[in-house]
Amino acid sequence: MKQFFKFVLAAITAYIILCILFILIAVGIVSSIDSKDEVKVEDNSVLKLTFNYNINDQDVEQPFNLFGNIEPDMGNPIGLNEILASIKHAKNDPKIKGIFLDLNFIGAGFAKTEEIRNQILDFKKSGKFVIAYAEYYYETTYYLASCADKIYLNPEGDIVFNGLSAKVTFFKNALEKLGIEVQVIRHGKFKGAVEPFILDQLSPENRRQIDEYLKSIAINLYKNIAISRKLPEQKVQEIASKWLVRDNESAVKFGLVDKLTYRDEVLEDIKSRLGLKNGKIKDIKFITLAKYKKTIKNETKETKDKIAIIYASGDIVSGKGDDNQIGSDKFSALVRKIREDDKIKAVVLRINSPGGSALASEVIWRELNLLKKHKPLIVSMAEVAASGGYYIATPADTIVAHPYTLTGSIGVFGLVPNMQKLLNEKLGINQDYVTTGEFSDFGRIDRKMKKEEAEIVQNLVERIYDKFLTNVSSGRKIPKNQVDSIGQGRVWTGSQAQQIQLVDVLGGIDKAMEIAKYKAKLKDYKLIEYPHQKSQYEQILELFSNEEKTRKALKSELGEYYNWYSTLKLISNSKGIQTRLPITIDFE
Repeated sequence: MKQFFKFVLAAITAYIILCILFILIAVGIVSSIDSKDEVKVEDNSVLKLTFNYNINDQDVEQPFNLFGNIEPDMGNPIGLNEILASIKHAKNDPKIKGIFLDLNFIGAGFAKTEEIRNQILDFKKSGKFVIAYAEYYYETTYYLASCADKIYLNPEGDIVFNGLSAKVTFFKNALEKLGIEVQVIRHGKFKGAVEPFILDQLSPENRRQIDEYLKSIAINLYKNIAISRKLPEQKVQEIASKWLVRDNESAVKFGLVDKLTYRDEVLEDIKSRLGLKNGKIKDIKFITLAKYKKTIKNETKETKDKIAIIYASGDIVSGKGDDNQIGSDKFSALVRKIREDDKIKAVVLRINSPGGSALASEVIWRELNLLKKHKPLIVSMAEVAASGGYYIATPADTIVAHPYTLTGSIGVFGLVPNMQKLLNEKLGINQDYVTTGEFSDFGRIDRKMKKEEAEIVQNLVERIYDKFLTNVSSGRKIPKNQVDSIGQGRVWTGSQAQQIQLVDVLGGIDKAMEIAKYKAKLKDYKLIEYPHQKSQYEQILELFSNEEKTRKALKSELGEYYNWYSTLKLISNSKGIQTRLPITIDFE
């Protein structure tokens, strides 16, 4: 009887806790919905932009934060689409008098930063002010700040402006110590994705391509900074290459920063620009991006014509994939649905992918190629659209990329691990097989590939590479031998890619939208984005999933080494032949 009451009491307690949790969730959702109606833009306001979060292409509605931020150093993310739309709207909003760039971090590479920067430059055409302040600047945050009317730096802060570097992490020696040999079969002498597993330093070919696209990025970077800061371009290059700005005073001396000043002094400047000379700092009416975007009403247009934006972000995999992947089955079904929707007159495909499965890329390519026959297809490349990411771009009528986009990487490879030493000598594990044919046990991880097996895989790689060349040649209307000469797995920046006809136009997603509107001969249209956002209920359920909790915990514990873990996990889970960008390059 005592045990019975014990279980009953436990069940009642659990039920009460669940009810309380449900009420809290409901209250949180209702309050978050109500809060959207409460936000108003006051007269004489300043839009405050802080980007201390990883910026994705598409905005994701965040469920209310019941338990606090799991990653306290990161803000609630806002998608690039919402960031650009908000700044664009603020340009003509009479209640917004200027922008305050409060910068210490931006969770984006140069390509996305460029889009935000260009939108702010357009904002400045309204005559409104832009002020930038940080306690420290590094290349990406400084590049964004360089578009401001005034750049301020904390007197005890720091600025790092010493050029760019690219870091590649190699695992070969670590794998050898574990008794693992990675057998590589590839086409493309520049296919650097496999190098971390078979070399302990960059090959001459890979070093050359990284050196060349780093220089391409730097040239565009310094040119734009020079224009905004009214400095000679050669001088900006010299400042970076010789690290002439080694302290705060020299940052002012060489013209990178206007003044060393504390935050309260920056706020006094903003107060003065707003005409609040006799007021107090607290009288400044700042509105954050998270709040301001809620005030922008989606105007319902009378036209039934639509332009669709499809966001393709992550690794390309077979099947449905997860939220951070481009699953061939799920993505193809979406493209098919859009193709058959007569109200959608044009499509902009926004790609941010290093590639992945060759077969999955081909499946997606097929559906996009069919779509192109029915309506204009414009590709907008983000930070990276390489290898498989470029493969799925080839059907497009027009390809738009940033100068900083990494693209190309037209090459193919396969990895087959040999763990014989690990299993036999280190773990004492032996496996035995009974087969019906000479090659029935192909794919074993406890032995080297036979010569004939390697030849079979090599033939498969060559066939896929030839198909890659054919698709690029057909889509870009350039000879196949020319594609081969610029292929070989080589990576290019958007600027370089335009010169060799892999890219048509340099610009961001707005440029792609303009082209789509022109191609579809539309005067007006509704914009619709895919994939649709998940409901808050679905997102809340994901917060409690074991997979998501494990990912958050690993990311928190491993820090910068989480990327190493992700790389090894990605390769171990990869199946079939791959078309992928070098995946362990970090820019600094």
